[in-house]
Amino acid sequence: MHIPFCRQACTYCNFHFSTSLRYKSEMVDALGREIVLQKNFLGNAPVHTIYFGGGTPSLLSVEELHTLLANLRTQFVVAPDAEITLEANPDDVHMDILKSWRDVGINRLSMGIQSFFEEELRWMNRAHNAGQAHRCIEDAFAAGFSNFSIDLIYGSPLLTDEMWQQNVDTAVKYGVPHLSCYALTVEEKTPLHKRIVQQKTPDVESDKQARQFLQLMQWLREAGYEHYEVSNFAKPGFRSRHNASYWKGIPYLGLGPSAHSFNGDSRQWNIANNQLYIQAINSGTLPSEIEKLTNIQKLNEYIMISLRTKEGLDIGHVGKVWGFEKVENILKEAKHYLENQLLRHIDNRLQLTDEGMLLADGIAAHLFFD
Repeated sequence: MHIPFCRQACTYCNFHFSTSLRYKSEMVDALGREIVLQKNFLGNAPVHTIYFGGGTPSLLSVEELHTLLANLRTQFVVAPDAEITLEANPDDVHMDILKSWRDVGINRLSMGIQSFFEEELRWMNRAHNAGQAHRCIEDAFAAGFSNFSIDLIYGSPLLTDEMWQQNVDTAVKYGVPHLSCYALTVEEKTPLHKRIVQQKTPDVESDKQARQFLQLMQWLREAGYEHYEVSNFAKPGFRSRHNASYWKGIPYLGLGPSAHSFNGDSRQWNIANNQLYIQAINSGTLPSEIEKLTNIQKLNEYIMISLRTKEGLDIGHVGKVWGFEKVENILKEAKHYLENQLLRHIDNRLQLTDEGMLLADGIAAHLFFD
């Protein structure tokens, strides 16, 4: 469920959001109506995960969260042990709200810390400060959240290797159960891209990002974390069930402006405009586009998402679903990466090595079928 509101715009962000909260209540009402319009999308399949993403879902009131969850439980079969995640900015996190989130049914948090250094947070134009970055972790544990994740960004012009190690060490010392770590990406039409073009800030350095990613893998492996997807690390038993479902190709429903859905045969996405979304939903229309996937597109998507995971690309699965001539072609194209130790072939699976993780998207694209 995409909540498209933020207090302020981070310099690097190209997601769909608005910094005006003027239409927040109208958006919540529209989301409730879309839940009804989409009630048959998943058939009678039980819902095992619910994820409030954004934007900044922690801007919703407890009453609004309660209403949306109640609507979901009315229209869908939500499993009793469903993982229900709320993305939260550290400046929104405090003891009272944490207890209220738990009471309403939130059982997992994803907190966008990004850095524990004040100068980096200001450079990113984050809404929180370094003190709040520490406090939100302490409060989450104190409020009884044993399952939560934090985001960290590496490879920014300000981040030295020593600062990066301190960021990771801080998370490890706190005992954070799950980390999502991303290289700073310069997207067009963002303030960061504009500042780089105007030479007001240095560009990112790919060599530095690669080095810091390799460091990250080593540090977290030594700390006992499982590197189960390119950007994701978890203590045993704390994988994100929601994100893991994407990587397994399980059907999912996206609600809200710009949200994406997948039913196994096609994908669809809602319009990325708050007002047009609300108007369409209020008129009883789904403001979405649909793309029917071909068998080759399904295979390419499987190659992409499976290679990003610890388990890797299952050769046997490809053979059963798409034919063993496709397996022969994949193994032929993979030979170069196997010889250069960017891929390994273990238990009939192709898996990325640490160095291969640096080139995950490029390797997957090389294995794609036209």
